[in-house]
Amino acid sequence: MDTNQTDEDRRRFLRNATVATGGVGVIGVAIPFLETMAPSEAAKAAGAPVEANVSSLAPGKLMTVEWRGKPVWILHRSDAMIAGLGQHNDLLADPDSSKSEQPAYAKNPGRSIRPPFFVVTGICTHLGCVPGFRPEPGAPDLGANWPGGFYCPCHGSKFDLAGRVFKNVPAPLNLVVPEYNYLSDTRLLIGEDKKST
Repeated sequence: MDTNQTDEDRRRFLRNATVATGGVGVIGVAIPFLETMAPSEAAKAAGAPVEANVSSLAPGKLMTVEWRGKPVWILHRSDAMIAGLGQHNDLLADPDSSKSEQPAYAKNPGRSIRPPFFVVTGICTHLGCVPGFRPEPGAPDLGANWPGGFYCPCHGSKFDLAGRVFKNVPAPLNLVVPEYNYLSDTRLLIGEDKKST
């Protein structure tokens, strides 16, 4: 029996076993390290699109969903609400939404893809307060010419039922319309439009 050959076989075996063990160790250390660089589930969810089901949302009612830590309102406008949108443009600072932030498909009098459903970020463009939903036209505390809409109690900014800002209030711009699209007649995806899907 050749002891030199046996020693060489042992060395080869030990070298291969050491390399394999070291490789497993490197992989074992690298995986948790690389996982710490990936965004957390909370971070992914914070920017991820949000799905909303509007099948049970009755005309004249408002629902709120959260997207990117902000309230997003979905208003199911009644036929009367839609018909009233063009009747008070003289009271508005930007009736055509030329200075406001909204996707191109929402740059219309109703600021929406489909007139009955209005999707808007529920944050006042003045200092970030959350306006209240005040749909009743002619509310005594808001004046006889109030067409219904959103009123910010912090500093008195007013917005109509398309989120368009009134003249002579602190808010400089219309409410922001986020990107969104329809997955079906009753399901919306907020935070992503058709071009990016």
